Amino acid sequence: MMVPPGIGQIRAAAERIRGFVRRTPMLAAAPAREHSELARGLLLKLEALQVTGSFKARGAINAVLALAPERLQRGIVTASGGNHGLAVAYAGWAVGAPATIFLPRSVSADKVAKLGAWGARVVISGEVWDDSNRAALQHAEAENLVYIHPFADPDVIAGQGTIALEILEQNPDVDTLLVAIGGGGLISGIVIAARALKPATRIIGIEPTGAPTLYESLAAGRLVELGTLDTAAVTLAPRRSEDLNFAIIKETVEQIVLVEDAEMREAAQWLWGEVGIAVELSGAAAVAALLAGHYPARAGERLCAVVCGAGTDGFERA
Repeated sequence: MMVPPGIGQIRAAAERIRGFVRRTPMLAAAPAREHSELARGLLLKLEALQVTGSFKARGAINAVLALAPERLQRGIVTASGGNHGLAVAYAGWAVGAPATIFLPRSVSADKVAKLGAWGARVVISGEVWDDSNRAALQHAEAENLVYIHPFADPDVIAGQGTIALEILEQNPDVDTLLVAIGGGGLISGIVIAARALKPATRIIGIEPTGAPTLYESLAAGRLVELGTLDTAAVTLAPRRSEDLNFAIIKETVEQIVLVEDAEMREAAQWLWGEVGIAVELSGAAAVAALLAGHYPARAGERLCAVVCGAGTDGFERA
């Protein structure tokens, strides 16, 4: 199994990606008219304002910049539910390497259009990410291209971990981080960095009830593959994670809670109404865990929710 990155690699990633990504703001959610008590103790790390619209740019550009230039000449390839694909397309654009992105049929038309704007080649393959990923791996091997995994890559994880460096620089008093989980790359990087800098930090993961990939794996004590997926938050919906992410999460994440699509939608609308940011369902997942009461905040607890992706599907009615 691959070795997870350490805090040194995450610090190195922060230096490597400087100038390629934004240092995103962290805002107090208060004052807020609705859910005012919860908002009073809540900070929001706004990765929805990151280049390409999500945190994924950090991991993708770090993975690409860590490669030898000659390995990039033929191009890079990945599979994505949308956000990682945009990040790899951006990374390819930034270094002048052709990028091919495999996507499931469930991907939004908006993300397909954005991929084209970054100059990427788009291939629609399969019903869910796992199907697209198999096709991407086969294509990368056949064409001798560099494949960049969306979550089970130490350089990608290190890039995502730079978020925790920023959070604890922006507010060293944060007690608890709430982080959405798709495949597990974001929470893996964040927990490694946060625990290295402030060992008492609590990390709470959030998954959709319709795609409880890591929740079920932890319950079983082993990595499991879901038979079905039932969520509109497609960027949080692989059928299976990977050993690297499962091992990190099993040892370090305190708890995973599940949220309904309707609860993510309500949280997205709350973020728009109270904070003025438009986020996709996955971007609202961490806030949804609080608003819906699935993670009850302790008295005086200093919380930070990672608002991980921009979009408009949070405003679409089921």
